[in-house]
Amino acid sequence: MRARFLRLAVAALAATVIIVPACAAEPKGQWVEPPKELPHLSLRDSVNNLDFLFGALKAAPDEETAKAIEQRIWVLWMHSPSDTTNLLMSRAQKAVEQKNLELALKLLDAIVKIKPDYVEAWNRRATIHYMQKDYGRSLADIRQVLRLEPRHFGALTGLGLILQDIGDDRQALEVYRRALEVYPKLERVPDIVKTLTEKVEGRDI
Repeated sequence: MRARFLRLAVAALAATVIIVPACAAEPKGQWVEPPKELPHLSLRDSVNNLDFLFGALKAAPDEETAKAIEQRIWVLWMHSPSDTTNLLMSRAQKAVEQKNLELALKLLDAIVKIKPDYVEAWNRRATIHYMQKDYGRSLADIRQVLRLEPRHFGALTGLGLILQDIGDDRQALEVYRRALEVYPKLERVPDIVKTLTEKVEGRDI
């Protein structure tokens, strides 16, 4: 029953995020997370809004350039105009680093209550639920992330990873393709898409 519920939940969520139709060990995705060290929000970050940065990310000529743009996107995603939110998020990150996931979840629960439009609290909580193999709660939080920011490549890769874990390779392929539409040079994902395409759709003759 639980497996059936998860499949139905995943199918419903995948339908909301698929905007563009899209014998060695099978490569698996990984949850793309912010770097541990990020610079402080700068004037350049404030001026270069997310729409501009995502346009630059899609057109980046090489991986080094794409990584630099990705970092600027994370800076904007991680920053909140609320000092309280930033403080709680900092404490939640520290709790994760110390492997105190229960404390991290309590702090993130507080953040989403006081600042429900803060994307990274939902994304971080989804990641922790995934680490605890609580796919139902992780999917619910991913849904919130993608409702607030459909281009969130971190949440998309997390969704793809869950889909692979439960054996839904077809939906995983579509989600990874969506992630590449947003971030063409996303690490490891092109290889995963190639492998899943051959597995799901067969090799070209």
